[in-house]
Amino acid sequence: KPACFNHNLETVERLQGEVRRGASWAHSLGLLAASRELAPTIPTKSGLMLGLGESFEEVVAAMTALRAVDCQRLTLGQYLRPSLAHIPVQRYWHPGEFDQLAQIARELGFADVRSGPLVRSSYHAAG
Repeated sequence: KPACFNHNLETVERLQGEVRRGASWAHSLGLLAASRELAPTIPTKSGLMLGLGESFEEVVAAMTALRAVDCQRLTLGQYLRPSLAHIPVQRYWHPGEFDQLAQIARELGFADVRSGPLVRSSYHAAG
């Protein structure tokens, strides 16, 4: 039995088409919801990369959408451009902003939150 089911939203709804070509915001949320319905004892996790042009409010909206499908674990990390062929970083988020978002995520009901510039989606994935 898996310790966790992970499917990353990667970015906020507005940037999905640019960042996740061929992916669907609604499909991703539906997949997380279906996982909870089919295997309610297996926690679900998703992650967002920050620095692609999203606003603080858009990140909170994405976290709220994840909680609406009962996603329990969340990672928030700084997007780092892997090569010149990839989307450029629009902004480097301050560690204090990651802390603020983590607090909001906990208030929204996430059971486990990892939030910081160097956090990656696999960070403590099993809990």
